[in-house]
Amino acid sequence: MSVNLQKGQKVDLTKGNAGLKRIIIGLGWDEASKLNKGGAIDCDASAILCGPGEKVYSKDDVVYFGNLRHKNGAVNHQGDNLTGAGDGDDEQITVDLPLIPANYEKIVFVVNIYKAQERRQHFGLIENAFIRIVDASTNTELLKYNLSENYGGLTAMIFGELYRHGGEWKFSAIGQGTQDAGIGELAHRYGL
Repeated sequence: MSVNLQKGQKVDLTKGNAGLKRIIIGLGWDEASKLNKGGAIDCDASAILCGPGEKVYSKDDVVYFGNLRHKNGAVNHQGDNLTGAGDGDDEQITVDLPLIPANYEKIVFVVNIYKAQERRQHFGLIENAFIRIVDASTNTELLKYNLSENYGGLTAMIFGELYRHGGEWKFSAIGQGTQDAGIGELAHRYGL
């Protein structure tokens, strides 16, 4: 049974889910087309792998449409969706939990609007945005976090964090909007 999270809520993924090894992070959104005058909204999902102190070691630790696979193969982006059209996940990132080296403490999942300033687009033009985690071996949804606040004027979003605590993997629903222009500025928040 899937857990519906609220902003700021945390859930233990591996405790109670014995054998959970590979997960799919699904991110989705719809364009509120009646409001958008700047053309199709291209949202880009990314994963930022962080070491101690929430610091990124190198640019290789940012998995996004320009770097689809982490150097050790633990985190893989499944490709860029340019429009967000259709039902279900618009972009997916797979994570093999046992392959994540011990020096990584957290994976931050973010979404930014490609060329947001140039196209005059922001998250106020997006609706039905969500992040969900699925057990890849059973295709069972474990949790889902629907963004419900008004994020008008904001061009990027820190959706959530997958982190280690006490030998277990946990997930925290963040839902923090930012005005960062692209994945470079988002990664800079984590020391890159």
